[in-house]
Amino acid sequence: MRILLAASLVTTCLAVTAQAADPSTSDLPVVFEDDFDSGVHTEKWEFVDPGSWDLQEHGKGKSLSITQRKSDYKPKVRSPGHIALMKDVEVGDFVLTFKAKSTKDTGNHRDCCVFFNYQDPSNFYYVHLGAKPDPHSGQIMIVKDAPRKALTKNENLTPWDGGWHDVKVVRDTKSGAIQIYFDDMSKPHMEVVDKTFGKGRVGIGSFDDMNAFDEIKLQGR
Repeated sequence: MRILLAASLVTTCLAVTAQAADPSTSDLPVVFEDDFDSGVHTEKWEFVDPGSWDLQEHGKGKSLSITQRKSDYKPKVRSPGHIALMKDVEVGDFVLTFKAKSTKDTGNHRDCCVFFNYQDPSNFYYVHLGAKPDPHSGQIMIVKDAPRKALTKNENLTPWDGGWHDVKVVRDTKSGAIQIYFDDMSKPHMEVVDKTFGKGRVGIGSFDDMNAFDEIKLQGR
């Protein structure tokens, strides 16, 4: 009887822990949403290079898309050239979900980026969802008054193709946890712990590639 009771308690504790760690159960309030079906509203987005972004049609509606690899944005330190930041929203803890599609195959560094805890153009985190990981691709990065530096040593490939993919970014500032999910929402694609930056802005984009974004939802505080 004691063995059965102990086993039952262990099972219950594991279930509760798994539920608490599941970012899909987040009770954070929704602070930003956009599906672009009514257009791109300048009061909602700030672009570092507006000329490289456009609204495009796809089978189920419209998407915000990077339409050229070249960017006229020249950051002070080496960091991504395509950045679209949400206006009037700053969060510390958050769950960000969206759909992304890579629209041009550029090889091993074919990427999509997510920016978060953004303080200014030279201080922020971003995740580089590069096709093949190396120190400059497929990693969680930090920009801190210096060229971007990898916080992770990720070895997981990001399987870009011509289709849409689900992306989720989870940030907990108290623990320092950063978790990135790609399609499989049950297991992080990459993760790290870092407490350098707290509350800041959130955005989407790419280092120097072409992507489409849709169904963006940000929960946070």
